[in-house]
Amino acid sequence: MKGSGEHTIEVFELTKAFDSFFAVKGISFFVRSSEIFGVLGANGAGKTTTIRMLTGLLKPTSGTGSVAGLNINTEYEKIKWRIGYMSQRFSLYDDLTVGENIDFFCGVYGLSRRTISERLDELDDTLEIKKYLSSRTSSLPPGIKQRLALTTAVLHEPQVLFLDEPTSGVDPLMRRSFWEIIMQFAAKGISVVVTTHYMEEAEYCNRLMIMHEGQVVDIGTPEELKNRHGKNSIEDVFIALVDAGEPAEA
Repeated sequence: MKGSGEHTIEVFELTKAFDSFFAVKGISFFVRSSEIFGVLGANGAGKTTTIRMLTGLLKPTSGTGSVAGLNINTEYEKIKWRIGYMSQRFSLYDDLTVGENIDFFCGVYGLSRRTISERLDELDDTLEIKKYLSSRTSSLPPGIKQRLALTTAVLHEPQVLFLDEPTSGVDPLMRRSFWEIIMQFAAKGISVVVTTHYMEEAEYCNRLMIMHEGQVVDIGTPEELKNRHGKNSIEDVFIALVDAGEPAEA
């Protein structure tokens, strides 16, 4: 299965069950090239399970989809080469320096030292991470750790970037700064899929998919969703949809 060209992600009736519990229940959606696609939902809505299926970390129970032209059911081992992934929890090594963490992850992708140096130069205007290369990772404040995690996710120039609640535990000012960085990556042609439960962050997305109890309850731009449901904010839209408990017709 290949994507349409315009779409870097296409998903059809994707389902994930753990024994008798269905974490994701037959969802379908697409993500366009260079789009910031937000996945909004409370804890337990199925956001992270969806991301883990799209990144090749979990095999779907049923349904299918493609990411960067690769089938998530049959080509999941190849997906990591075309995507960047930043998980909810900081997953780098606290006992290594920033530079050592970067070297380790670049080794996973087989990047040469010259390539690493060139990419760090390219990324430094946006992420400002080079000045921390000799710092031990454990000494970094949360916002800088987030930048380091993002740096390791994009050094190999992925087509799609998955960010699973990337600003969790970060103060509001740092969250805003992080979103400005996300917008810069999208402007450079990367498709960004970001999960969040912060309602104000949803307004930064080009389109939103609202999930509740493993289902997609609506998809649209922030303005489309507010107009469709007669609400002034995404938070009000979210509350109305979750209280209703039924998927809306997009």
